[in-house]
Amino acid sequence: MTTSKAGNASQRRGAAPAVLVLEDGRSFRGRAYGAVGETFGEAVFNTGMTGYQETLTDPSYHRQVVVMTAPHIGNTGVNDEDDESRRIWVAGYVVRDPARMPSNWRSRRTLDEELERQGVVGISGVDTRALTRHLRERGAMRVGIFSGESVADEAALLARVREAPQMTGADLAAEVATEEPYVVPAIGTKRFTVAAVDLGIKGMTPHRMAERGIEVHVLPATATAEELYATAPDGVFLSNGPGDPATADLSLVQEVLARRTPLFGICFGNQILGRALGFGTYKLGYGHRGINQPVQDRATGKVEITAHNHGFAVDAPLDAVSETPYGRAEVSHVCLNDGVVEGLRLLDRPAFSVQYHPEAAAGPHDAAYLFDRFVQLMEGQRA
Repeated sequence: MTTSKAGNASQRRGAAPAVLVLEDGRSFRGRAYGAVGETFGEAVFNTGMTGYQETLTDPSYHRQVVVMTAPHIGNTGVNDEDDESRRIWVAGYVVRDPARMPSNWRSRRTLDEELERQGVVGISGVDTRALTRHLRERGAMRVGIFSGESVADEAALLARVREAPQMTGADLAAEVATEEPYVVPAIGTKRFTVAAVDLGIKGMTPHRMAERGIEVHVLPATATAEELYATAPDGVFLSNGPGDPATADLSLVQEVLARRTPLFGICFGNQILGRALGFGTYKLGYGHRGINQPVQDRATGKVEITAHNHGFAVDAPLDAVSETPYGRAEVSHVCLNDGVVEGLRLLDRPAFSVQYHPEAAAGPHDAAYLFDRFVQLMEGQRA
């Protein structure tokens, strides 16, 4: 069978053999997809049917090898508009059936070509359903992908996988955050100024705030309270990001809470707020990743279909108000699949957070109201 010159790069170069090796010894063989070579990371699975470009460029996936549960990946190619950050962050990529030829009016190149251009090692032709079931049963674990000349005796490859660093204890936010502050201007009339701490922020997040008249000052993960308050913020935002929240410095969040500045956190920011309030965090068995996760807002009873990407969660009581150093706090949202804490709310100070992604590129948009709730907090504080 012949392939058009527009077909994916792995087909044009003959699809080098590849093998995926999990730290528990199970392996899957397939073909190279993207760059040829080797890579290591934590094996996780994403249940999204769409949005692979946003997933790849989400900094929260730093040092993770993403397994796509949807079988057909790459159908719409890669465009120049949908990236969530400056580069692809996943450590490796696993798909079952890559598109032979993309078909979309915005497509500029194939997914395979983009992975190769950015040096991302992947594998295709893998039974991703079997791999996902294995990860659900055994939990997220270290993995290596080897292709081309990197393929060797599996015992030797397994030994190398087991030498790779664990995600538990990993301090990664500063590795993906901006090094210099920058400003995203308000769209239309400026109403508020927000200082956003970049722990791995996605580009759509400040855009969602800008749509609501907010000028967003995006600051490095290492920003001090002095640097943050130099922006004269009406509110503070804590972004998503990779790594273990137990490694995070809580002093900045504690200062914001002490000053009663309106605070909104998502994902990693939710975990940091939880720890600042005195709650613990723990690693989930296999995490929540995808755009189809059901979450209930406990204040309204409404169920939202939401976008997730987290492997850690806050350990807080679901059915009791907790006393914290900053007043009373309660769990505001809960995952209906497994009862995981999906949001926190302070009752005596203007602060709340959610574990999921209300900016939701590429969707769904059920949780967009949370940005409006943040605006209401700032309005209330100003009044």
